[in-house]
Amino acid sequence: MHNIFIIYTGGTIGMVKDETGTFVPFDFELIKRNLPDLSRLDYKLTVHSFEPIIDSSNMKPEIWIEMAQIIKDNYADYDGFVILHGSDTMAFTASVLSFMLEGLQKPVILSGSQLPIGEIRTDARENMMTALEIASAKQDGVSIIQEVCILFDNKLFRGNRSFKYNSAKFEAFRSPNYPVLVEAGIHLKYNTDALLNNIDKEFILHTKLDNRVAVLKLFPGISAQTIKAVLDSNVRSIVMETFGSGNTTTDTWFLDLLKEAIEQGKNILNISQCKVGSVELGRYETSQGLKSIGVLNGYDLTFEAAVTKLMYLQGELEDQKEVAYWIEKDIRGELTIND
Repeated sequence: MHNIFIIYTGGTIGMVKDETGTFVPFDFELIKRNLPDLSRLDYKLTVHSFEPIIDSSNMKPEIWIEMAQIIKDNYADYDGFVILHGSDTMAFTASVLSFMLEGLQKPVILSGSQLPIGEIRTDARENMMTALEIASAKQDGVSIIQEVCILFDNKLFRGNRSFKYNSAKFEAFRSPNYPVLVEAGIHLKYNTDALLNNIDKEFILHTKLDNRVAVLKLFPGISAQTIKAVLDSNVRSIVMETFGSGNTTTDTWFLDLLKEAIEQGKNILNISQCKVGSVELGRYETSQGLKSIGVLNGYDLTFEAAVTKLMYLQGELEDQKEVAYWIEKDIRGELTIND
């Protein structure tokens, strides 16, 4: 019998319509009633429901810490973990958990749905049943999946490589810079070459997160006042979303503002606004200046992974130079270094 621990946070999967026709959170009993096949599985399911149920738009570091601690506390007794979560911030949660759960040797799979489980055309049943099957899958007694993942629409993605791109289709998530880990058809097709293998690593829980992170999204015509307001904010790091492969304006005033912030001890991480591809600092003239003043290379980090990795590193490290060093390194399979 497989022992699976389910963490039910809320989300669309467990919602019902109130008297006004608005979807509101319910509880895990609704899910159980709409999934009679659960009783036919050779699984022992243990459910921890958050009280109150959380809309994922209200997700925050305190909840991530609680979630990670629950996994740590139950780690030895279960084959895998399934987290039922709202899709809007699921990629943030998957990313931050990947950093907090170092050396993970069991699957932690986040899933949910675009339609509530009580709806006729819901995607909830398929998502949940597939998540449970993958969470229990072993080969020679060892979990096949040893990382934090997102399961949606018959595809399993690495959590810190994923983002929600569509709110109107069942295919809600994509991972364009990293292969799909599992495709669920008649059989589960594992992409073994793409999976993490942590078998010889120690499982370590990290619970310190520092959310002093700001975001600077560039656009043509952005004013110096706007940029200065972000750079002067009380943060340790700024995620700067640039054009193409990491390009920005070459105006002197812009580079001077960035240089001033870096000299004051702030880290500026360059990630692309493009969903596919990678930052290549110095490839074009429009990014050479950034590299020379100490802007950091985010390579192909997703926005979600960039923000949560900085929170994790800042929680662990007081030295800004150490944060700068590790943000450019691949520590959980979250980026591809193309130097």
